Amino acid sequence: MTAHIVGEVMTRDVVQARLTTPFKEVVRLLDHHRISGLPVVDADDKVLGVLSGSDLVRTQAHQDGPAPPTAVRAGDVMSSPAITVHPEQTVPDAARLMERRGIERLPVVDEADRLIGIATRRDLLRVFLRADDDIRRQVTEETVVGTLGLSADAVLVSVRDGVVTLDGQVELRSQVTEVIHGAWRLDGVVGVVNGLGFRVDDCAAPAPPQRVEGP
Repeated sequence: MTAHIVGEVMTRDVVQARLTTPFKEVVRLLDHHRISGLPVVDADDKVLGVLSGSDLVRTQAHQDGPAPPTAVRAGDVMSSPAITVHPEQTVPDAARLMERRGIERLPVVDEADRLIGIATRRDLLRVFLRADDDIRRQVTEETVVGTLGLSADAVLVSVRDGVVTLDGQVELRSQVTEVIHGAWRLDGVVGVVNGLGFRVDDCAAPAPPQRVEGP
C-alpha cells in the first residue's frame, strides 16, 4: 500500500470566485454551500488567491457603517499569493504543508496553475484515520523488507497515535535514511522517532588521497 495522493481525495466541483465578484456575492456563496473559504481565479481559471470567512469579517470590521461594503470585490480582500498543491503530491506532504502554514484548504492546480480541485483539512485527515498496527505492518513489509531487503525483525517498528518509532541496528547509514523517509511517506504517519544505529557509514565523504613525498 502506497501513500494516497491529493488527486484521490480532493473535491473536484469547486466553489470559486472571480477577482470582480462582489463582497455580498462571496458571502452568499459561502453561506449557500456551507463552506468557510474559496479560491479566487482569473478568466483562465488560474488561482490568484484564497478568500476565507475571516477575510470577509476583517474587511467589514474596518468599515465605518454596519452595511457590507458592496463596492468591495473578492480581489480586494483575498489572501495572495495562494498556497497550492498539485494532484500527484502525497496526502501526508499536503497535510504537513497545511499545518505548517496554518491554513484550512489547498487549491489543487495543474501544470499551468489552473484550478482543478480543492483539498480541505477534512479531506486529508480522512486517510490518517488508520490503526497503529496497520501502519507498523506497512513500514515493516514495504520499507524494511520490500525496499531494503532486510528481514522483518531487522528493525523494531512500533507505532503509537501515528508516531513511528524505529529501533535496532542496520548495516549501512544510508539504510537508516531510507527507513525514515519510507515511514514518513505513508498515510497516517504524523511523526517518526529514529533510534536506529548503523555499522558502516557509507554516506561519509571519502578521505583525500595521501600525498607521498619523494626522497
